[in-house]
Amino acid sequence: MSTGKRIYRPKDRMVAGVCSGIAAYFDFDPTLTRILYTLLTIFTAFSGVILYLILWLIVPSE
Repeated sequence: MSTGKRIYRPKDRMVAGVCSGIAAYFDFDPTLTRILYTLLTIFTAFSGVILYLILWLIVPSE
């Protein structure tokens, strides 16, 4: 049985809660996480959109 931290999509979310869940897991500010995600998505030819959709399906809701 694992007692480690897990990533969850919180109930108070903007779109799907992926960035909020990642921010909570790493103890970051959710707004900063969203800004970094947006910048990385723009500068990687929007491949972050595919990653976001996959994480939306994989990461469980709270």
